[in-house]
Amino acid sequence: MFKNRHISNKLQKISASSKVVLITGARQVGKSTILQNTFPNLPLITFDPDTDIRGAKADPGLFLKDHPAPIILDEIQYVPQLLSHIKRIVDQSSDRPQYLLTGSQNLAMLSSVAESMAGRVIILPMGPMTIYEQMDCVSQPTWLERYLENPSTLISFVVGTLTIASPLELIWRGGMPGYLETPNDVLHDSIASYIQTYIQRDIRALENIQDIEGFTDFFGIMAGLTAQEINYNQLGREIDVAGVRAKKWVALLKQNYQWKDIPAYDGNTIKRISQKKKGYLTDTGIACYLQHISSPEALRSNPKRGALFETYIVNMIDTLLSAFPFTTKLYHWRSGNNAEVDLVIALDNKLYPIEIKMQSTLNKYDARGLKAFRETYQNNTVTIMPGLIIYAGSDCYRIDEETIALPWNCKVL
Repeated sequence: MFKNRHISNKLQKISASSKVVLITGARQVGKSTILQNTFPNLPLITFDPDTDIRGAKADPGLFLKDHPAPIILDEIQYVPQLLSHIKRIVDQSSDRPQYLLTGSQNLAMLSSVAESMAGRVIILPMGPMTIYEQMDCVSQPTWLERYLENPSTLISFVVGTLTIASPLELIWRGGMPGYLETPNDVLHDSIASYIQTYIQRDIRALENIQDIEGFTDFFGIMAGLTAQEINYNQLGREIDVAGVRAKKWVALLKQNYQWKDIPAYDGNTIKRISQKKKGYLTDTGIACYLQHISSPEALRSNPKRGALFETYIVNMIDTLLSAFPFTTKLYHWRSGNNAEVDLVIALDNKLYPIEIKMQSTLNKYDARGLKAFRETYQNNTVTIMPGLIIYAGSDCYRIDEETIALPWNCKVL
């Protein structure tokens, strides 16, 4: 059964006025499904890396003539030749021919097509499902909307928590829509098949990697490094490859939306801070599989559970932000003496610092990173807003005057 996604309303609004819309994200996050359900009367053609579907590669102009807009073109990265022809059609048309595209590779990273659709396409990123999507709650306001509107009133809007499963089970299962109904005892078999297809088809379509075993091991190491700052030279030594190759392999993971990284915030302060990016796997179910975590119960005692909880929350926040009508920027922060803030949202010359902790109770000591961040930039030109600690408890309350404790699964009015 189709479940509305966070970007559903935004998709409907922008498609009413845009000639080209591109939904991007990893394989099987639901890109074509949302388009089919939003536009049930439009034809859909799915492209393949090995087969020239209806001659689209051989003669893209003729293909588009035989398949006029409006139309849904799925996995457009396999036929990049179409993009320049679509550009020509939309530039020459006075009406609104509409192309609804999906892509499982970041087209901006493909030099051959990077500028083909610049300024002509609206891109909507899409990730694995959040708890709110799984429970059909996307039509309601989110805690993130309330927080960015006015942190001081956030607590008054919180009305409880959503109950679908424990955070351990949600982390272990991940958010791929196709696996929501898969029993726990066969879930990892499904994920294994997903990864095999991903490496054999998608990665090899981009790069003729001879050392597939080495790349697979690398993918597993990246899962173990989720929610950490990345040192590429050290990472290369872990798998006995050069740092340059490690960077290249990370780029391949990013290009296929399996990995994201977040830059460090410095704010031009004279204090010494880290400049390393912090990286995250985009689905915690895949991360648990790659780390050989056999069950939610096994995750409970695993030393990686805090990092995986942070990964789950960061991915959820990124997904929630993608549905907003405005643009934000995400950072992390670490000082020279290792004070840190997991996530900093920048919006309208304001900074919203967020800490993420997988524990059921909090105290003032847990806010030390937020306090250090505020003290570091108290005389800066930006405004530091009250911070959040997202945690695995059930109550929303003030830890101190500038810090709010927020349940990871809270619901708001």
